[in-house]
Amino acid sequence: MPAQTVLDVRNLTVDLLTGHGAVRPVDGVSYSIRRGETLAVVGESGSGKTVMNFAPLGLMPIGVKADVSGSVVFDGTELVGASEDKIRRLRGKSTGFIFQDPMSALNPARRVGRQIAEMAEFHLGMSATAAEARALDLLKLVDISDPAARLRQYPHELSGGLRQRVMIAIAIAAEPKLLIADEPTTALDVTVQAQILRLLKNIQSKLKMAMVLITHDMGVVAGSADRVVVMYAGRNAETGPVEKVLVSPHHPYTMGLIDAIPRREDAIGAPFRGLPGVPPMLAAPIVGCAFEPRCVHSVQSCKSHRPKLVETLDPSVFAACPVINDHLLERVS
Repeated sequence: MPAQTVLDVRNLTVDLLTGHGAVRPVDGVSYSIRRGETLAVVGESGSGKTVMNFAPLGLMPIGVKADVSGSVVFDGTELVGASEDKIRRLRGKSTGFIFQDPMSALNPARRVGRQIAEMAEFHLGMSATAAEARALDLLKLVDISDPAARLRQYPHELSGGLRQRVMIAIAIAAEPKLLIADEPTTALDVTVQAQILRLLKNIQSKLKMAMVLITHDMGVVAGSADRVVVMYAGRNAETGPVEKVLVSPHHPYTMGLIDAIPRREDAIGAPFRGLPGVPPMLAAPIVGCAFEPRCVHSVQSCKSHRPKLVETLDPSVFAACPVINDHLLERVS
């Protein structure tokens, strides 16, 4: 693993075991992220974006057992097969998390200052007094107005945007090497979304963190990420630098996601451009290409052969669609 690589994932598979049976939301995924880099993970709901980032760190809902295989090396430590104690020490200190809904992630019965201070006490060994001072500094860092007063408030007394800033303060309290932001702007209005994304980039620049940005919004990918992993039905569809993947996508699913983005020139009342069909159910094994039933470019072999993630004409971009890649090769030759 290169010295600057913070997280290196190889052939990650996650099976969720519930009372209703087993589901495989992540199926042989590979990606990596370097220090100071933002990697966007994009795809429809149910594509495996959140599970592939949270399951190796033991962050699954109560009652759901995750069977994780493959390799997940974080800062030189293999997480697959690691003890719960080792993983627990990494959570919060070396890795920070921002969740979709800050209201459900924050403790409604505790003041926000105490919740931030607890992170500094637990992970940095600070005294209560030093941790309170650290909490105040963090609220200043995340640009919360009147931070001294906010320390004494409860989550319900704050707006959605302020609660998300508190979540960011908690996530970076121990200055982690990796920040995982799971749909951090979903519940916010457009203006506040832009503010939060700018704040994350500024903090990332100051702390030199790697950041995984989980999203379904291609606009967020375009404006905030360096590289992108496009996920479909728990598999890699396409990976590469953002500017290359968005300008010249190699997978039909990526093409569909980009085509669905509203454009300035769209007429008022024009029909929404969406992908036809629905994602597959993951309870049953998927034979062949998972996207084949929705793909206008599919051929007979797509039904029976699972495409591998391979290098495209651009060596920095990888895609799991031999049909499109063959067409591009024919055009070049």
